[in-house]
Amino acid sequence: MLTNIALDVMGADKAPDPEIRGAILACRTLPVRVCLVGPQERIRPLLHEYLDGERLPIDVVHASERIGMDEKAAHAVRSKRDSSMRVGLRLVREKKVAGFFTAGNTGAGMATAKMVLGALPGVDRPALAVVVPTSAGSPCILLDVGANVDCKPHNLEQFAVMGEMYARSVLKISRPRVGLLSIGEEEGKGNELIAETLPLIKQLPVNFIGNVEGRDIYNGHADVVVCDGFVGNVALKTSEGLTKLVRDMLKASLNTTVTAQVGALLSRKAFNAFKKRLDPSEYGGAPLLGVRGVCIIGHGSSNERAIYNGIRVAAEFAQAGINERIEREFAQRPASPISSNGIGLPLQ
Repeated sequence: MLTNIALDVMGADKAPDPEIRGAILACRTLPVRVCLVGPQERIRPLLHEYLDGERLPIDVVHASERIGMDEKAAHAVRSKRDSSMRVGLRLVREKKVAGFFTAGNTGAGMATAKMVLGALPGVDRPALAVVVPTSAGSPCILLDVGANVDCKPHNLEQFAVMGEMYARSVLKISRPRVGLLSIGEEEGKGNELIAETLPLIKQLPVNFIGNVEGRDIYNGHADVVVCDGFVGNVALKTSEGLTKLVRDMLKASLNTTVTAQVGALLSRKAFNAFKKRLDPSEYGGAPLLGVRGVCIIGHGSSNERAIYNGIRVAAEFAQAGINERIEREFAQRPASPISSNGIGLPLQ
């Protein structure tokens, strides 16, 4: 049985080419049906050219408008009612597809998803979560990585709960260690947001290990690292830049120091495995936690491989019913005694 996924064809920086190519690759190799959402006068000629007579489970739904990367999210969401984002998320709400993927404007994606799909009860702001590798061999969830640039303490409190639920239900970590990203492990370190958030997370029924530092994202010290979207996005983009630097330097070293043919072959295989493990395009995108439906948001620089993996992640997320699990857990949690905007209470 095929899983239906809607794809924003006008999201990426070089749209619609990588989206169409990525959709074709996904439909060739994954049990999915992809619905391309965007201006059909641009989609159909390219799709016909790339398919070259091949028959694949790909549909086209027309959307006349595109939300650009440089547009203010709030204005774009209100004014562009026929945007590819809005039309694609409407398909999710109407149960015509199981999930939606976009490589477009992150803020607009979050705002549109919240407006069209609605937030889960008890969630003020949805958060983008990424799973990163660690030196310990275990994964770590980092959230938020860009959906909310400015946050209040109760937002981070909610991110901690959603991240902990994600770690337990998806990564199968029985008692996830939750840390609050700061500039030092001591409780007195950090800015005002960290100081006000710390006591809120302390009182949650999670395995909170206190403040953690940037290095703890990758050393396996924590399973969930919580921060606001500004800090999280900077941390993620810095990590990606460092990863590319390490790959490029390692490749250059291999090319100049390995002379034996057998040694070169073995080193090349190891390098390719290393490169694939750290390649951002292999992770596809970040799920938006806290909305009533599956919404995955990827990089604006996504190539066809990243689009393929974004579709894959959307299908897997839908099949696992992650948001439904989060909603059930929120409903089962007692009302938070911390504040009027606490976990378990509806937000005004």
